[in-house]
Amino acid sequence: MKGFAMLGIGKVGWLEKDKPKAGPGDAVVRPLAVAPCTSDIHTVFEGALGEKSDIILGHEAVGEVVEVGSEVRDFKPGDRVVVPAITPDWKTLDIQRGFHQHSGGLLAGWKFSNIKDGVFGEYFHVNEADMNLAILPENIPLEAAAMFPDMVTTGLHGAELAEIGLGDTVAVLGIGPVGLMAVTGARLRGASRLIVVGTRPNCVEVAKAYGATDVVNYKVAPVEDQILELTGGQGVDAVIIAGGNSDILVSAVKMVKPGGNIGNINYFGEGETLPLPRLEWGSGMSHKTIRGGLTPGGRLRMEKLVSLYEYGRIDPAKLVTHVFEGFEHIEEALMLMKDKPKDLIKPVVLTK
Repeated sequence: MKGFAMLGIGKVGWLEKDKPKAGPGDAVVRPLAVAPCTSDIHTVFEGALGEKSDIILGHEAVGEVVEVGSEVRDFKPGDRVVVPAITPDWKTLDIQRGFHQHSGGLLAGWKFSNIKDGVFGEYFHVNEADMNLAILPENIPLEAAAMFPDMVTTGLHGAELAEIGLGDTVAVLGIGPVGLMAVTGARLRGASRLIVVGTRPNCVEVAKAYGATDVVNYKVAPVEDQILELTGGQGVDAVIIAGGNSDILVSAVKMVKPGGNIGNINYFGEGETLPLPRLEWGSGMSHKTIRGGLTPGGRLRMEKLVSLYEYGRIDPAKLVTHVFEGFEHIEEALMLMKDKPKDLIKPVVLTK
């Protein structure tokens, strides 16, 4: 089979590999729709995960099961499935600790294009299929469904990490596709005032549709100054970081109230350390909490996202701005995520 791969840092291309085989509890899936991610860009062009060669890229896919192992009970060839970006090993002590994303080690639940070949192949392997696949109902369009594996779950996780409560004032820093779903997550958790930071007109439009009440242009003045002014100097109850370089952490700490929460879902792809402002962090005693987390994966999470869609609580289709027909367009879609033209939110490739 062929796949689109990272050949080395800064290098991508097509290559031929053997078709994967399913172990007793595993599945082989043929992608129906895939979506490149900014994380792929960090991995390839920044070397964020170190040197990797000839590893097939991609971790966002919905597909059709083509093969299952002898121990798989709930899935069969022909099933349409959502494949989460995070596919843990569910028989580790890390699961009992409550952190499936790190099953087997730091970030080890993230296997696709990190530990093993990703989903940008004609076929791909899914470990522990009964725990890491979810049925995709026929009435959900592929373009919308392709947002479930990463964009939707990651954005909602930002609101979970920030522990948003009823009536909270919340700032979302960055309104790309993940940040936009963080806006949705903050609204679902009961935020009253929702301040978003971004400038692209189409992203601002979707943010307002998802519940944003105020928009801050980071090009005008430091975002923390603008948000403090909007809140009468009080700051916000919670911040979700969904974009920006490492300095965004400084801004977040400056704008959140003492006792407030910062949920980080941003992938910092460069540098050895991340900064904190000493005084605004109360010299370490501000009770300002920072939580950074890899997005939840697994079957149950995907089934809940499907349910949110079916009952009208989320509308990820608004994220998709570019749709390509044909597997051969994966490289073109990936380069869009690298170049980020002004009209882009998220591209999807339909593979047939």
